Amino acid sequence: MSLKGKIRYFEFTHTGRVREHNEDAVFSDMDIGLVVLADGMGGYNAGEVASELAIKTVVDMVRGGVDRETRTAVDESSGLMRQSILLKNAIIRANKIIWQTAQTQPQCKGMGTTIAACLFHDDRVSIAHVGDSRVYRLRKNRFEQLTLDHSLMQELVDRGFFSHEEALRSANRNYVTRALGVEATVEPEIQEESVKPEDIYLLCSDGLSDMVEEEDIHLTISTFSANLKTGGEQLIQLANANGGRDNISVCLAQVVESFAETRGLVGRLKGWFG
Repeated sequence: MSLKGKIRYFEFTHTGRVREHNEDAVFSDMDIGLVVLADGMGGYNAGEVASELAIKTVVDMVRGGVDRETRTAVDESSGLMRQSILLKNAIIRANKIIWQTAQTQPQCKGMGTTIAACLFHDDRVSIAHVGDSRVYRLRKNRFEQLTLDHSLMQELVDRGFFSHEEALRSANRNYVTRALGVEATVEPEIQEESVKPEDIYLLCSDGLSDMVEEEDIHLTISTFSANLKTGGEQLIQLANANGGRDNISVCLAQVVESFAETRGLVGRLKGWFG
C-alpha cells in the first residue's frame, strides 16, 4: 500500500548562518512511508559524505526489503514488526559502510553522522535513531519527544546529575556518545508507536533543537498545523533568528487518514480490485 495521500509531508534543510556548507541530509519515500534525516560531522566535506551514505544505504535497503505480503508480520525473537527489524539492519549496514569508507579514504577519516528515521506502516510507525537527531510527535495538544539523545548530557540526566532544564542550558549538551561511522559497530535505538489521524511527526537535527525552545517548536507546529509548509519555514527562520550556529533540517509528516493493512484473502482481493 502506497502511503501517498495518507501522510502529508514537507522537508526543509538550511546551511544556517555560521557554517560554510550543509552536512545535513534528508530524504523521504511516501510510497513505502519512509522518512530519514542525517546530520554529518567530521573533516572538510566528510560529514556531508557520511550523511549522504547513511541516507542512500538506508533507503536502498528498506526499499529492497519491504514485502507486500509480510508488511505486518512480527519477528518472534524480538516482538518487533519486521519493518522495525529491517530499519535497524539498514542503519547497522550504513554504519559499516561509513566506517569502512572512513578507514580507506584519507579525506574521510574521522567522519560520522547521526540519523533519525521513521517507517510508517499499518497505522504504526517504526522509529530508529542514533545520536542526537530527534523525533517529536504532536498529538492533539501534547508535544512529546519520542527519542532520547545518545549524548553525554542525556546520560547525566538519566543518572540524576542534571535536570532536563539544566541540560538545555549546558554548553556541553552536544557531545554525542553514539554515531554512525565512529566505531565498527553501532546499536540503533528502535521503538514502535501507534499512529492516529492528525498526528504530526517532526524529525530534526540539533540545528533546530539547540536554537529553538521546545515550547516555541510546539507553538509553531500547533499554529501552522493546517499549513505545515509554512510551519516548517517558520522553524527554519526561528533557528536562524536565534543564531543559526549549525545546519538546520526539519521533516514534518502529518497523518491524514488511516493506512491499516487489509487482512486475509478477502481484504487482499478488495485491495487489488477495489
